[in-house]
Formats: sequence, C-alpha cells, structure tokens
Amino acid sequence: MTKKKILIFIDWFLPGTKSGGPVRSYSNLIEWLKDDFEFLVVTRDTDYCEKESYDNVVSDSWNKLSDHLSVYYFSKENLTSNNLNRIITQTNFDIAYVNGIYSWFFSILPIYYLKSKNKKVIVSARGMLNPQAFSVKKHKKKCFLFFAKLGRLYKSVVFHATNEDEKERIIEMVGAHKVLVAANLPRKISNLNHKRDKTAGVVRMVSISRISREKGTHYILKALSQIETLGDKKIQLDLFGPIYDQDYWADCQEIIQQLPKQITVTHQGTLEGDEVPNALKDYEFFIMLSEGENFGHAILEAMSSGCPVIISDKTPWKDLKSKKIGFDLSLSDEARIQEALIFALEMNQMTYENWSNAAFSYAKAFINDKSVLQSNKELFNI
Repeated sequence: MTKKKILIFIDWFLPGTKSGGPVRSYSNLIEWLKDDFEFLVVTRDTDYCEKESYDNVVSDSWNKLSDHLSVYYFSKENLTSNNLNRIITQTNFDIAYVNGIYSWFFSILPIYYLKSKNKKVIVSARGMLNPQAFSVKKHKKKCFLFFAKLGRLYKSVVFHATNEDEKERIIEMVGAHKVLVAANLPRKISNLNHKRDKTAGVVRMVSISRISREKGTHYILKALSQIETLGDKKIQLDLFGPIYDQDYWADCQEIIQQLPKQITVTHQGTLEGDEVPNALKDYEFFIMLSEGENFGHAILEAMSSGCPVIISDKTPWKDLKSKKIGFDLSLSDEARIQEALIFALEMNQMTYENWSNAAFSYAKAFINDKSVLQSNKELFNI
C-alpha cells in the first residue's frame, strides 16, 4: 500500500530545538505516524534566533533523514516567494500541512500558492489565535486577520485545533468552516526509572522553556523571593532554555541576586530535545508559570518522568492537585503560588512517592490513549 505524502511548512524544525513546542509537536507526530504516512518538511536551515546554518545538512536541497522523512532546508538567501512556489510545484504530495498563522514564508505564502494549485490544505493554528497569543503584537495580528478574512485566505482550508476551546476560537477569529480536533501527540514514554529520593525541607525544581515574559520566569522568581523563614531548608531551581529577551533576563537576574542564600537559581543553558527526559530525572518538581500554553510538551514530559508539576491555569492541564500530580495556579494569586512552593519543599519521601507515581501513571495513560493517535491519523484522511 502506497503511503500518503504530507508536505509540512514550518519555520523551524529538527535539528533545531530553540523554537520550543512546535518542533516537538511535529517530530512527535512524524514518529507516531511514520508507518502510515511519508513526511516532507520545508523549513529554514537555521534554528530560532540563530544566524549560523545547521551542521550536517545540505541547504537549499532535500535531505533524506529516514525512509519516512525528508527535509528541505532553505537558506536565508534563497528563501524567496519564487523558490517557495517552485518547491510546491515540483514536489509530489497528497496533503499540505501548514504550521501557524503569521509567518510570511511558512504560513501565508504557502496557503496562497497551494490554493492556486487546488491542493488540500490543513492549517494548524498552534494556539496562535488563542487570547494569550495577542499579548504580543496585538494590533498587527488583528490587522492581518481582518485582511485574511476579507481576502478569503482561509476559504476551503481545513483547520487543526488541539482541543475544543481552540476550535471555538478558530471559528470566531477566522470564520473557518471545517475544524478538526486532535490533541498533540506526546513523546513516546521513556523506560527511565522515575523513582527519586525526596528529603523534607529540600527540593530541586526545574523549568524548561525559553526565558521570556510570556513564559513567566519572573512569576517564579517573585514567589521565591517572598518565601520567609527558610532556616536550614533549601530550594534549588535550574532554568533551561534560550534567553529570548536580554532586558527581561536582566530584570530576572536582579531578583535572583536578592534571593536568600537558601535559594539558588541557575541558568543551565539550552537542552537538546532528546536530552530532556534524562535531565528531568535529576529534579523532584517541574515549574513553569507561563501566560498560556496550547499544549505544553515539557509539562507532559515532566509528568511522564514521574515529576509533579507547578504550572499556571492557562494550559490544558487542569485540576492537578485533586489528582495529586501537581498544581495549576492563577498567576494573580501569589499566595497560592507560594503555598505550592512550600508544599513541594516540605514534602517527605512517602508523600512524594505517591505524587510521583500518580504523575507517571497519568502521563502514561495519556500517552497510550489510542483515541489521540487515531484522531491525528484522521487529520490526513480528509
């Protein structure tokens, strides 16, 4: 049986990792569906916010990475509308899958050229139409959506939403007539031993995300700075991720420098995607108080390693405390954020084992949910 060929457009892809969730979403999707589909990815030859091209890839050419995956890496010099149209014209594929909304070369132009050739198009909004996405460049984004509606850019395009809330938002914002819902596919669960030792009065926490305002590093630091009477108790927080905003990071460092000596916060650089599961086993809690996540791969990966989480209530992961797998907290409720941090700090081995096992079991059940896999397969059977 001949596999359907899916042509994907995305600004950044493997071996890049610095753009965060989208790269993980697509690499997971390809890994899960490789037996049913062949994937062709069109992307840049640089990582997010980088100028140097990747090592070991041939720019402006198709690179066959496996039997089921080939990637065309555009150099900056050759990323033009004519070359993009040429790739679409010369490539044999069944369905095009476009990541995101606002990228000129990887979202907008591909839709225009694909529609002109009567190709089947799926657009994955990836949370870019959700309310929190408009905290940055709000007027520019709304102006684009107005003209996209006026010009009927999305007429006959199928949208992919990762949950029902996003589906409603897509219909509201772009007037989409067909929206298919399929949750993001997670990384396949690792076989690492998720058991950890936890001492009451000591906690090692980790945050894995880019250092930027919307990811909420300052919320964590402010909460830590307001914890009193630590005595001989110790909190360790390690931050992994690219520093997106240097001015913002400078503000964060000011808070860090004023923390009591019992609290240590260290930026540990950037993790490659494949390094995340192994790194997580060195920590007892994962924390990320972001202003919004469409999915939150790092959150699920933390739980799949047996690491309970402290996150904001602006993600799909809800009612965590009742499940004994973590906390989902309002960013405006500083008292509850501090309470969660102190709870994690005071937790003893027996209680921690219960929470860790619950987090691992919850993630395992989600990852092995066959309905999630089936809904993603059905995306490409339109």
